[in-house]
Amino acid sequence: MPLADGTIYMDHAATTPVAPAVLEHMLPYFSEQFGNPSSIYALGRRGMQALDAAHETVAALLGCRPTEIIFTGGGSEADNLAIKGLAYAPRRRGNHIITTAIEHHAILHTCQQLEREGYHVTYLPVDHDGLISPADVEAALTDETALVTIMYANNEIGTIQPLAEIGALCRARRIPFHTDAVQAGGILNLNIASLQVDLLSLSAHKFYGPKGVGILYARQGTRLQPQVLGGSQERNRRAGTENVPGAVGAAEALRLAQSDREHESARLIALRDQLIAGMLSIPGTRLTGHPARRLPNSASFTLAGVEGESLLLNLDLLGVAASSGSACTTGSVEPSHVLTALGIAPAEARGHLRLTLGHSTTAADVDFVLARLPEITERLRSLSTTPAPTA
Repeated sequence: MPLADGTIYMDHAATTPVAPAVLEHMLPYFSEQFGNPSSIYALGRRGMQALDAAHETVAALLGCRPTEIIFTGGGSEADNLAIKGLAYAPRRRGNHIITTAIEHHAILHTCQQLEREGYHVTYLPVDHDGLISPADVEAALTDETALVTIMYANNEIGTIQPLAEIGALCRARRIPFHTDAVQAGGILNLNIASLQVDLLSLSAHKFYGPKGVGILYARQGTRLQPQVLGGSQERNRRAGTENVPGAVGAAEALRLAQSDREHESARLIALRDQLIAGMLSIPGTRLTGHPARRLPNSASFTLAGVEGESLLLNLDLLGVAASSGSACTTGSVEPSHVLTALGIAPAEARGHLRLTLGHSTTAADVDFVLARLPEITERLRSLSTTPAPTA
């Protein structure tokens, strides 16, 4: 179903619209219930009660204690607090961090900063489907390993990692295990016991909540050095007057997403598979990411002989919003670090198209895109100096 302006929106991995029910929950805290939660009078106490309720809602969905939930200013901040907070904490284990070559830049850039400060970081490779090997993680663990951070599902190719297996390895060595679950928040299981994680990051705007609100789960006993200083909010872990409407909206958005997760995932998988089958009928098209272990809403491709940016512009002229990778790297002239880590040549990686589905997506939308893309691809290839692929 197109949006109000007629757009067929297929970029739900970049962001999602705030659900009407979520906005309704938030509105009172922008106006009549505006009190500062740190104030002791009734108006402030009502703000604190709303904030406490948001902690409790998220904790119930993750299967943890409300005191283990920290609201932040976004998913990137949650990632930074998890990694730097643990690395800088007193009595940390060592100065070795393990991650993968396909993490979001919120992870990679943070690890690179720590390397400049003397930390040692192991960037594990992935296979051609973007999957990490638990055996590789186990082989990389040392007595100096202070943290393992591996994303739940990749934002560009949709591959889902074997978190429980990796978590079990870390738990056996008593090494903290963090996952960036930003893309998984609305459509995958988030039970921290089954995932075997000690820290988990989420971002509300990926599951129909407000932008600028992140969530970090940190297992009780995990020492974190605050990265935002100035007050005792969030149990001394994240200073600053709390974003009460944001926290309320994030909690409600996550509740709604998880309550409808199984039904919506099944619907999205059917649409995703329809999209993949249709796209692979276009000569020179390759599916990127694992064929089965992938997000229910994520379809990612390379199209030989075509520039991803040209594809996006042509789709936009037809009222279709799509992406050529992470929204955080739009405008970069370099090929995706995720695709090159899969062994895809830079020239092919530049022909990347990511189509991510959501609540508004219908079978008619998928049919429309599949009907137009072959002609767009053929026309762009005819204008290219690169030889067109054969069927």
